[in-house]
Amino acid sequence: MNDESIGQRALRKTKSFMKKLLLTLLVVFLAVFAFLYWGTYETGVMAGKVVRVSEKGMVFKTFEGKLNLETFGALKGTSPIAETFDFSVEKSEDAIIQDLQKVALSGERVNLYFKKRYMTFPWRGDTNYFVTKVERLQ
Repeated sequence: MNDESIGQRALRKTKSFMKKLLLTLLVVFLAVFAFLYWGTYETGVMAGKVVRVSEKGMVFKTFEGKLNLETFGALKGTSPIAETFDFSVEKSEDAIIQDLQKVALSGERVNLYFKKRYMTFPWRGDTNYFVTKVERLQ
């Protein structure tokens, strides 16, 4: 009656189950990756003077910077170097990079609006903090 043996039926069902399992794992992996890549953990503003903006990296060129918070010893027992804020800028943000380079050279005080991402990726930057807007203070 049935042309299919028990072994063939089991093999077919196993293949079907494995395909569904792999597809489910792929969808879950892509969802987790998308959440970690585009998800925002925190948004905020930091004020100070931009000390440096540089393009760095051997394989992946990223834009990194440092903001001097100018707290002048407000954090007791720490060095002035600890009173800085390290940040990254996404490569596609040309206007922000140019603004940061200008204010770094002029030494003027700025507000940096940022997003903190969940995870760092080598092609994106060294920090979790990404500047989204530069506001020059008068």
